[in-house]
Amino acid sequence: MEVRENKLITILKYLLLIAASFIVFFPIYSVVIGAFKTQVEYYQSGMSLPKDFFNFDNFQRVFKIGKLGPSFLNTFIIMVISLGGNILFGTMVAYALGRFKFKLRTPIMGLYLGAQLIPTITTQVSTFSVIKALGLYNTMGAPILLYLGADVLQIVIYLQFINSIPKDLDESAMMEGASLFKIYRSIIFPLLAPATATLVILKTISIYNDFYTPYLYMPSQKLRVVSTAIYSFVGPNAAQINVISAGILIIFIPTVVIFLFLQKFIFSGVTSGAVKG
Repeated sequence: MEVRENKLITILKYLLLIAASFIVFFPIYSVVIGAFKTQVEYYQSGMSLPKDFFNFDNFQRVFKIGKLGPSFLNTFIIMVISLGGNILFGTMVAYALGRFKFKLRTPIMGLYLGAQLIPTITTQVSTFSVIKALGLYNTMGAPILLYLGADVLQIVIYLQFINSIPKDLDESAMMEGASLFKIYRSIIFPLLAPATATLVILKTISIYNDFYTPYLYMPSQKLRVVSTAIYSFVGPNAAQINVISAGILIIFIPTVVIFLFLQKFIFSGVTSGAVKG
């Protein structure tokens, strides 16, 4: 009886794994096959394989009509500036909260936590008014400013790593005559590389996938990013799913490359946090 029960449990596990794999990989499969089909073939053949895997017309249309090239450039500019400032502010705030004791330390952390409890939609009117007042509406400065702030998840991750760095390093550096900024620049910041790599992945995916902020604050055609560029293929009556699939496939590639390049830092960061935490 026990052997039969074990076999049933094993079979059930494999069935659940197969079902989970299907749920995860089916959207990817549909995007890949859709990218190589014509619009007529897409609606007639359903989820079957395309007749010609060398049909790159959809990819050409994405770059030509959707102007995906300039959109990639706009996304890259926004992402580099936002990530640079985000990492700088995040590490500095975590350094101050993790290394120094002052009266406002707990209230500041409480403000970060409290801000996460406020629904974003309730602050959109005031946020939009501020952006307009600063003269940043319909410029790249609007999303850059909104992406620039460090959130509570980033602060918590950085604090976990900073707390695992021995304070003896700071004291030794101060005895050598190093200033607080030099300690941050030469000791703290380099040792936060695994956490920074993890946050770069998270922030990159977040900015890459964000449609609402660029669509609301940058309506100009010249300022389109990859997410809003794909939206140009959605018409009032029907969407060109085959062309959108090609665009999604193109947009998906940089994210995979970044993940493969930074995965060793992510895994080492997670392992380090698990051992030291």
